[in-house]
Amino acid sequence: MIYYVDASSFRDGDGSESRPFKNINDAARIAVVGDEIVVKPGIYREHVVPRNAGTKEHPIVYRSEKPLGAVITGAEKATGWEKVKGNVWKFTVNNGIFGNYNPYTTAVYGDWYFASTKRHTGCVFLNDNQMYETATLEECQKGKPDIYAWDKEAAGYLWFTEQKGDTTVIYGNFGKLDPNKENVEFTVRRNCFMPTENFINYITVSGFNINKAATTWAPPAAYQDGMIGPHWSKGWIIEDCEVYGSRCCGISLGKYKDPENDMYFTVKQVKSPTQMERDAVCRGQFHGWLKERIGHHIIRRCHVHHNEQTGIVGRMGAVFSTIEDCDIHHNCTSAQLGGAETAGIKLHAGIDVTIRRNHIHDNIMGVWLDWEAQGARVTQNVMHDNNRPEGVEQLPGGMFSTDVFIEVGHGPTLIDNNILLSPVAITIPSEGIAVIHNLVLGSFSLINSGVDSIVNGQREPRYTPYHIRHRTEVAGFMTILHGDDRIYNNIFVQQHKIHDKKKTAADSDYEVVGTKPFDIFPTQAEWNQQFDFSKKPDMGALAEAHFGHLPVWIEGNAYFNGATVYKKEKNKLVNKTGKIAVAITEKNGDYYLKTNLAKELGDFTCGIISTEMLGRAFEPEQRFENPDGTDIVFDRDLLGAHRGSEAIPGPLTALFSKEQLVWKKIGV
Repeated sequence: MIYYVDASSFRDGDGSESRPFKNINDAARIAVVGDEIVVKPGIYREHVVPRNAGTKEHPIVYRSEKPLGAVITGAEKATGWEKVKGNVWKFTVNNGIFGNYNPYTTAVYGDWYFASTKRHTGCVFLNDNQMYETATLEECQKGKPDIYAWDKEAAGYLWFTEQKGDTTVIYGNFGKLDPNKENVEFTVRRNCFMPTENFINYITVSGFNINKAATTWAPPAAYQDGMIGPHWSKGWIIEDCEVYGSRCCGISLGKYKDPENDMYFTVKQVKSPTQMERDAVCRGQFHGWLKERIGHHIIRRCHVHHNEQTGIVGRMGAVFSTIEDCDIHHNCTSAQLGGAETAGIKLHAGIDVTIRRNHIHDNIMGVWLDWEAQGARVTQNVMHDNNRPEGVEQLPGGMFSTDVFIEVGHGPTLIDNNILLSPVAITIPSEGIAVIHNLVLGSFSLINSGVDSIVNGQREPRYTPYHIRHRTEVAGFMTILHGDDRIYNNIFVQQHKIHDKKKTAADSDYEVVGTKPFDIFPTQAEWNQQFDFSKKPDMGALAEAHFGHLPVWIEGNAYFNGATVYKKEKNKLVNKTGKIAVAITEKNGDYYLKTNLAKELGDFTCGIISTEMLGRAFEPEQRFENPDGTDIVFDRDLLGAHRGSEAIPGPLTALFSKEQLVWKKIGV
């Protein structure tokens, strides 16, 4: 069946083209395997709840008839504003509109939420732009921008809320604007497009504008909601959509709801939050966390921006998924929320996840793969400006900034053929990471750091899981030994200013570019010397080796502008004379790279890297390979061009003095 939906139709119909439904939910209640729902342009103020699953061969398809013409929003119009004083107005609404969920009495809170200022899950929007919540009416009246906000002009538009009887009162400081003459909306619904049940599989959502919802904080040991998401299922495709304005997360690929382990730390406090993460992983199988039942989602050609926690989030539910060809920016840059779950993309347990060909920029952090990034690959992305603007203070409780953060994982994890231009590029308190053919203007950080805690005067290791190869079943737990990294054929340029020379690579905000931080790790030959296979093994004597640093492999890299060099690297280019400049510019939505690297690289070449030469990540004993177990030969560059037998370092097969197009604006 093909069902039609048209918000402007005369009255509710039967879903036929001549008598369409007025609401998408009318079609969502009855659509079954292979059906298509065609939604005509208009604004649909509803939470769409798919009731039935499709199949891999015959998904249920929701399609906006005109790309981005159908708008699904969790917001309602705010009209009838009354002048209070100066630039401040007020709007009053009866709480009946909220049903059993009032976003203006519900606080953003939970595990791993660190910001001290109370915020509500609701939000007010002025002409589609988020306004900034204040803690008091006096702050709202003063109209001063939050000192932690990245965009000071936007942060000048403020709101405050209070309860009076059975009504919600919202105060707004609109500057010189009259809210009764502008488009002002307030979020009412928690979600825009999300099932309420698990295992609503194989749904395709194509071409919608999805915006403004009162989502809740989404830590890993909790139910994770977003404006749109599959709610613990398999085989969704979200394509050609614009997703913006979530109070917390835009797209959620995570986690099942487990009443026994939902915000456990925040509610009960008696076990550590890290232990709750281990519990969540182990309870996953009970909730159906198997390759055959969960994940395998595709997010493609989406524009994901201005969400206050993350653009895309997922805990366990994102396994075997692909995020590709998306533009992801300005997520968690309002600095209204702070905690350990903030980034353009934030995934826990990104097993065999591929993140490729995306433009990821102007976020608090680009990509954060936390725990179990086993088989994950971050490839062919352009990342830049994932850092606080100069002069903006870090929100107390807010996270540091970096392009790619791989946290407490055992690998194998691939970071290849990317342009990484932020001041901190790769943060890896992990092991089993391969960094291949990238252009890097930022530092490595949290090297040999960021894992264990000192509690009660003793070291408390953070044990995290690794898995059966290319599956979800847990194979073991281990703390991070550090090392086991491969760094081949990259270009490192020290272009950003070093603000604090006392910082070390153990710090999250280290700013010195290059591979010298890896000097503390042995080579393979040095590590092998600890083991004598001609003798009977001595468990006690080998304990030091079992808990010592793992080896690293570093070759074929090029260093410029004083970027530091791993002392044991043999085949390398260290250019001490040329002054390298790298810039990325935007023209009509396209992004261009301009640099003089071509001249200064000269005739330096490096070899082609492959799965065979990378070996196996130590703990899971898994190769750096494709999710289907086949080999990777790194002979394709950022744009998919072929490398010959002699490659140059960096993500491009050839570099030019003129501007090079590296990211083309997504179109729908």
